[in-house]
Amino acid sequence: MRNTETLVYRRRRMAHLFDLLRELVDRDMKLLYKRSALGIAWTLINPLLQLAVFSFVFRSVIPVNIPQFSSFAFSGLLIWTWTQTALFQATGLITSNRALIRQPNFPTAILPVVTTTTGLIHFLLALPVLIIFLAIDGIQPNSVLLYLPVLMVIQFFLTVSLAYPLAAINVTFRDTQHTLGVVLQMLFYLTPIFYDLNSVPKQFQPLYHLNPMVPLIEAYRAIILKGTQPDWQALLVVSLIVAVLLPLGLGIFTRQSDRFVEEL
Repeated sequence: MRNTETLVYRRRRMAHLFDLLRELVDRDMKLLYKRSALGIAWTLINPLLQLAVFSFVFRSVIPVNIPQFSSFAFSGLLIWTWTQTALFQATGLITSNRALIRQPNFPTAILPVVTTTTGLIHFLLALPVLIIFLAIDGIQPNSVLLYLPVLMVIQFFLTVSLAYPLAAINVTFRDTQHTLGVVLQMLFYLTPIFYDLNSVPKQFQPLYHLNPMVPLIEAYRAIILKGTQPDWQALLVVSLIVAVLLPLGLGIFTRQSDRFVEEL
């Protein structure tokens, strides 16, 4: 009897958290584009403008030998932008949600999940534009695209695992967001987004693979651009890293959460 009651409670708890997640994501989407003339189109404007600059620089100024460069660069931009934006926004989650944090029994740990989910929605909304680029470049879809959800799940949990400690640390050290902005800008250029990983000198490639986003981007491109299966061994390593980082990050967030109201 007690086991049945526990199971019912857990189901109700999960349903409540899912409904709360949906409402908070919907709130974030509405607030993000409130009074905006272009609305959700802003999701595409930034990566498209960056793509235009990259196309000019790496086709006309410093030519690079990368086939289907538009699809290559745009795919990298979309993948990177999801994680970059979610992490940057995560640092301000607690300070920008004071009213929610101060509510009794509010599940604070859901906030980094909300930010990452919002980034996932933007990523999915941009995929049709990537499909257009693929069609223009003559890249035909095939069955390996069915593996894309696996990569999205790995990237989702990687982003959440990093968002937890960043959100917690920024409550005490308010310079975290500014520092993260600089670090992400550096990593943007140290990640093969608009250049091929094979063009990096071999002695530096092991350093590149310390960045978990590198095997993820390479896996996305293997599926989307090359129509081949990704490097499952590299993805397994990333998954193991996530398996370590997620409980560690959540633990840091949970320990700090008792001080959130005081710090605010």
